Amino acid sequence: MASAMDLFPPTFFLSGTSTSSSSPALRRLSSISVSGFRRHSYRKLQILCQATAGTEPQSGLSVSGSKLAARSGQDRLLKVPISNIRNFSIIAHIDHGKSTLADKLLQVTGTVQNRDMKEQFLDNMDLERERGITIKLQAARMRYVYEDTPYCLNLIDTPGHVDFSYEVSRSLAACEGALLVVDASQGVEAQTLANVYLALENNLEIIPVLNKIDLPGAEPEKVLREIEEVIGLDCSKAIFCSAKEGIGITEILDAIVQRIPAPLDTAGNPLRALIFDSYYDPYRGVIVYFRVIDGKVKKGDRIFFMASGKDYFADEVGVLSPNQIQVDELYAGEVGYIAASVRSVADARVGDTITHYSRKAESSLPGYEEATPMVFCGLFPVDADQFPDLRDALEKLQLNDAALKFEPETSSAMGFGFRCGFLGLLHMEIVQERLEREYNLNLITTAPSVVYRVNSVNGDTTLCSNPSRLPDPGQRKSVEEPYVKIELLTPKDYIGALMELAQERRGEFKEMKYIAENRASILYELPLAEMVGDFFDQLKSRTKGYASMEYSVIGYRESDLIKLDILINAEMVEPLSTIVHRDKAYSVGRALTQKLKELIPRQMFKVPIQACIGSKVIASEALSAIRKDVLAKCYGGDISRKKKLLKKQAAGKKRMKAIGRVDVPQEAFMAVLKLEREVL
Repeated sequence: MASAMDLFPPTFFLSGTSTSSSSPALRRLSSISVSGFRRHSYRKLQILCQATAGTEPQSGLSVSGSKLAARSGQDRLLKVPISNIRNFSIIAHIDHGKSTLADKLLQVTGTVQNRDMKEQFLDNMDLERERGITIKLQAARMRYVYEDTPYCLNLIDTPGHVDFSYEVSRSLAACEGALLVVDASQGVEAQTLANVYLALENNLEIIPVLNKIDLPGAEPEKVLREIEEVIGLDCSKAIFCSAKEGIGITEILDAIVQRIPAPLDTAGNPLRALIFDSYYDPYRGVIVYFRVIDGKVKKGDRIFFMASGKDYFADEVGVLSPNQIQVDELYAGEVGYIAASVRSVADARVGDTITHYSRKAESSLPGYEEATPMVFCGLFPVDADQFPDLRDALEKLQLNDAALKFEPETSSAMGFGFRCGFLGLLHMEIVQERLEREYNLNLITTAPSVVYRVNSVNGDTTLCSNPSRLPDPGQRKSVEEPYVKIELLTPKDYIGALMELAQERRGEFKEMKYIAENRASILYELPLAEMVGDFFDQLKSRTKGYASMEYSVIGYRESDLIKLDILINAEMVEPLSTIVHRDKAYSVGRALTQKLKELIPRQMFKVPIQACIGSKVIASEALSAIRKDVLAKCYGGDISRKKKLLKKQAAGKKRMKAIGRVDVPQEAFMAVLKLEREVL
C-alpha cells in the first residue's frame, strides 16, 4: 500500500526538517491509506503539516494562523446574518475523544486563549474530570472566518450516557447538524448508534469524523466501512483527525460551515425558544440555556414558559462563549442564556418553550416531557443527627437537577432518611457522590429498585417503588415491571458469554447480526430490575472490557412477581423486604437467611430466621441459643435434681423467647444490602 510520502515529494512536508525529527503524528501518517488522503486537497494537507510541525506546540495552527484565529475569536460578539450561523453538536461513545475535540475547536477559533486552556475545558465538575465523562451539558459560541466571511458557530455539548438521553434529544433538537466522532482504533460502539439514531430523528446533517488516527492501532478504512454498513452514512467526505495532535481541526471547521445548513430566518414570527438546559445560581436564580427558534428576545422582555405557565421579566440576556457574556438581544438561530430571577428549576424545565407574555406563540415546540425517575433507592445518614443536613442538601441539589425526586422515609433499622428517585444507575451514583463530597455527609444507600405498576382487583392502578407499600396478595390482580430493549456490541469471541448472562437475567432474545467481520450486535429485551444490579460489571468482566451496551425503556409487562419478607424471631424486618420474580425467590431467600445467620449475634434463646412469601416459609435458618451450664453445681446426687434444673431453664428460655427482642446490628444491614445487589 502506498504511503503519504509516495504521493507528495519529501520537500513538501517540511522545508529543512526531516520526518524523523518531527512529531509522532507526522511519522505515523504513512500508516493511513492512499484513499483516505485522496479526500484531502493540497491545501488541507499543507494545514495538516503546519498542525504537526508549527512553531506553537499543541495549537493546531501556525503562529500567524493562531493569531488570526484569536483576533476573530475576540470579535465573537459581533452580529452576523442568520445565514452565517451554524448550530452543531458532537455525538460520540464514551472515551472516543468528544471533550478533547471540543477543547481543540475552542482553542483553534480563539474562543479560549492558550493561557486559559485546560483539558476537558467544558467539563466544570471534578466528577466529570475524574470519570472522563460529561454529566452536565455546556454550550459555547465561536467565531470562525471562512473565505474572508465571518461565521458564528454554536457548539452545544451533550452528555453521552443513556441516563441523560432526554437532555441529549433536546440538545440535538436545538441544532441543525452534528459531528459523529468515532475512535479510529475502537470503531462503532453502542452509544454511537443510539445517539446517531437520535440525530437522524431530528433530521440533522451528520458529518463523520474519525478521531485518534495517530494511534498505532488505528484502522480508519475499516472503521469507515463499519460506519457505512452499520449506520448507512455516506463516508466519502469523512474527515480524518487527531484532536490531541491538532490534525484535521481546520477541515472540521470548514465542513461545519460548508455542510451544516443555516437556521431558518424566522425573526419576524412570535418568539419561540427551546430550553435545552437549566441550572440554579444562588445569587441570580435559575439560569436557562436556550436556542431561539422563532422571533427575538431582548433584555427586559416579559417572557412566558408555556409548559409550566409561569411568567417572568428577563433581567439578563447573553451568550455562552463559553463564559456568560451579556448582550442586548438574541434573534432566531442564536443560542444563549436568560436570567429572570426564577426561584425553582421546576418552573423552567428542559424541553419547555419560552415565548413573549404579551404576544404568545400559537403552539409550543414539540418533544417536551416530564423527567420520570426509573430507579429508586433509600438514602440514610450514618449519623442520625445529620438528617436535617441531608434534607437541606437534597433540596439544594434538586434546585440544580429537576430530575431528582425524594420523599421522607422511616426505617426501623436505619432511622430517618429519604426515598429518592433517579433517571438511572449513573444518575444515582453521581447524586450520592455529590452529596458526600459537596455537603460532607456519610450516607447508607439501600439496594436500588425500580417502579412497579400494580393492578388492583377493584380496577385501580398504582405505582409502587417501595416493597413495603405493595398491596396485599388478595387486593392485587397483577404486577407489571418495566422492560428495556438492550443492544450489546461485542467481539465474536464473547457472544456465548453475553447470551448466557442475558438468559440468566430473564432476557428474551430478539436478534443477532454481524456488523463487521469480527463484531456482532445482540438484541435482547429484559426487565429493568435485572439490570440495576451488577449487570454492567458482569458485562465488562465476561468480555474483558471489550463489549459495550445501550438500552432504552420500552414499557411495562406483566410478570409473576412476589414480595419476599424476612422474619427474625417471627417479627418482619421491613428494610429487608424485596420484590422478586417467583423463580428467583428461593435462591434469594436462601442467600439472605444464610448471610443474616452469620451476621446477627447469638442470643440467650434460639432465634429463627425465615424468608417468607406471605405466610409460606421458603427458606429458614436458626441461631442456636447461648446455653448456660446449669448442671455445673450438681456434683453427684439424685437425677431428679438435674431434671428439675433443666426444666426450669427451658421454661425461662421459652418466656424469654416470647418477650425477647433481637436487635439487628447496622453492619448486618449494610452487608445484606450489598448481598441484595449481587443476588437480585
